[in-house]
Parts: sequence; C-alpha cells; structure tokens
Amino acid sequence: MTFGFAPSSAASLSTSTSATSANRLLEPAEWAAAGIPLLRNPREVVSGLHSRHRPQLATAIVAVLDPDERVRASASFTRRQASTDGWMFRNALLAQLRRVVPHDLRRRTPVRTAVLLYCREGDANWTEEDGAWMWGLRDACTLHGLRCGAYITLTQDGWQVLGEGRGGRRPNSHSAPEPFALSEAPPPLPRTGGSASEVLRRAAAR
Repeated sequence: MTFGFAPSSAASLSTSTSATSANRLLEPAEWAAAGIPLLRNPREVVSGLHSRHRPQLATAIVAVLDPDERVRASASFTRRQASTDGWMFRNALLAQLRRVVPHDLRRRTPVRTAVLLYCREGDANWTEEDGAWMWGLRDACTLHGLRCGAYITLTQDGWQVLGEGRGGRRPNSHSAPEPFALSEAPPPLPRTGGSASEVLRRAAAR
C-alpha cells in the first residue's frame, strides 16, 4: 500500500506498464521449478526442427510433440517486435499453434507437448528475452491445452535446453541443416496408382 499524493495518470500508466512487462518473463529458477518435462532425446528434436525450418537469427520454431516425442506439427516465424514482452510472444506463439494444430482444451490432462526453439545472437546464457519467451510459451500452452515443454536456444555456440544444462555444438546458428534421421523420414508411398495414391503423394509433399 502506498500513501501520499497520487501520481498523474500518465505516470501511473507508465509505471503500471513497465511493472507488468517486467513480470512477463520467467527467471531460470522459476522455469526449473515449473516441472517442465525432460526431452528423452533433445538432440534428435533439435536436429529435426533445424532441418525442417532452416532457422536464421531471430527465428522462433514452435513444435507439438506426441507422447512418443514425435513432431506432429511445427511452425516457424521471425520475431518482428522490438520490445521483449512475454505477452506479445505468447500471442505470436498462440497464433502459430492455432494455425497448425487443434487445441486440446477438452482433455482433463494434456497429452501433447509444445517445445520452442529460438535462434538468436549471443551465447547460451539466459537473457531477459529468453525469460519472455519462456513466459509466452507457458501461457500459450495453457490457452491451447498443451503441456509446456522445453525452451531451447540456438546460438553460435550450439544448442542449449535452458534449465536442464543439456546442449551440444551442432546444430548451431551458422551450421547447415543435417539430413533427416531415418525416424523422421516420411513413410514410403504405395506403388499402386489411383486417387488414394495421389492423396498420399500430395500429403507427403507438404
């Protein structure tokens, strides 16, 4: 509680906005305490997303994993706003999730997990920008009925799963995409012709 003269409406709005923005990020300790599920094979997930989307700096990749940790949907976009605000990041992530995968809000317990890979400058150490992405990912998952999964940075030093201490040198923000692993390869198309074959061929080409 504050006593004294009330500040002007402009000053009050400015203070409120900055305070709210400051709270729209997660510190590493908060993220570690949130019970984020560990990836069984983070390098495979990172390499697969890197090969699919070929991220440049300031590119975010959000992916939805099934219980077996297979990528069921993913989307990439470039960060355009100058401010580091978890609320804006949440909205951007939610828009991408709504575009590529139906929500799971009717389920009592989420069965699919969303992970975020962000390619940025600098080293692997946590930044306020990372904290804002973490806040945005957690909130977007809640609003879309998903489990909040790992937040991964991709820098010139390599990839790093923040809050877990796991990482590797490749891929990194400058490396060429690796070939898809065999487990990531699409199923072989049937040899028979006809309309069913054409439908499968179009689906595999997407």
